[in-house]
Amino acid sequence: MYFYAARQPILNRDKELIGYELLFRDGVDNVFPDIDGDEATTRLIEGSQFNFGLEDLTDNKPAYINFTLETLLKGYPTLLGKDTIVVEILETIQPGKRLLAIVKNLKDKGYTIALDDYIHQPVWRHFYPFIDIIKIDFLTCDLATIKTIIKELKAHPHIKLLAEKVETYEAYSLALELGFDYFQGFFFSKPEMVQSKALPPSEMALAELLYQTSSVEMDLKKITDVFERDVNLSYKLLRYSNSAAFARRAEISTIKQALIVLGAQEIKKLLSLLFAAQVSADKPVELIRLSLTRARFCELLAISHGQMKDTGMAFLTGMMSLMDAILDESMQSVMQKLPLSNDIKAALLDNEGLLAQYLNLVKHYEKADWSQANDISTALNIADKVPDAYHEALSWVNEQMSLMVNT
Repeated sequence: MYFYAARQPILNRDKELIGYELLFRDGVDNVFPDIDGDEATTRLIEGSQFNFGLEDLTDNKPAYINFTLETLLKGYPTLLGKDTIVVEILETIQPGKRLLAIVKNLKDKGYTIALDDYIHQPVWRHFYPFIDIIKIDFLTCDLATIKTIIKELKAHPHIKLLAEKVETYEAYSLALELGFDYFQGFFFSKPEMVQSKALPPSEMALAELLYQTSSVEMDLKKITDVFERDVNLSYKLLRYSNSAAFARRAEISTIKQALIVLGAQEIKKLLSLLFAAQVSADKPVELIRLSLTRARFCELLAISHGQMKDTGMAFLTGMMSLMDAILDESMQSVMQKLPLSNDIKAALLDNEGLLAQYLNLVKHYEKADWSQANDISTALNIADKVPDAYHEALSWVNEQMSLMVNT
């Protein structure tokens, strides 16, 4: 049995990651249409206990998990540590004395409680002293209703407001203006979200590359691996390989190819320049994490599919898919500066080709759009490989990110 789950990041006002909501379905046959909410939560708890650790999906951040009334009555939240989860009470549960007793009990045990897709009713006032987070759907909730909720909560300043399904920069700006504390959605993949274009490569990665290139016989595989785990380094490598200093413009399909095109001496020159120019600046960490996840996920899909001679192209496509957001530029502008192959540009600019299919599958999986993800994975005949590929990609990225942090 395969375990289908995706995660959506939750950020604070400083764009820092504070947790992930876990979105679960199980099995290709019974995923579409959605399985019962009780079964989904049960499977998720079971999976976290016996098949994988929550830390594999959340990188040791709190997991926001939906609970139905039935799973709350069975005490399922207490199977997981109070510091590892946020208990989300589904909007389908009617507020009443039985639910209030459960919420009080969980609060006494130290659990964090959230109301999911909050629909305002006066009866919820009895719950406010025990609620930590209220999630408001920005796609379905109108401004007047949101302002009414905010006014109602003024007497309960301990409650944090979370804007979910924030899909545009305008919605994000509105939520900020209204005083929301947390944000969930894909607004951060828009170019307007990122304020800083200067993303310095990690000192550790540079130091490792300088060490690897110091020997007479360079280990191309090790050097490629270091570049592939640092989005910014890869971008600078591609820009450098396309600079006016080189007589010919070579189409680049992989990181390895870019390194070969440059040659040992130019690689050493590039690294020395980067190291000398190293400055301290904040990275949009979640964008980097998502870029790397997409890169590895796409690569693993390509490996499973077996239709590409060089699966590094899939890795590079996934890595470059958020470069517009990272650099605060349009994708068209970014692609004009990079010597990428036509296949990669077709995927990123025109949504065409096999690489675009891999990337679309990844995007649908990220959003837990299981129906669309299943259609693509079935057409590619890799449906049974996708869950493991996603989990493997997350584990790989967690490892790479820990290396970047511990510099």
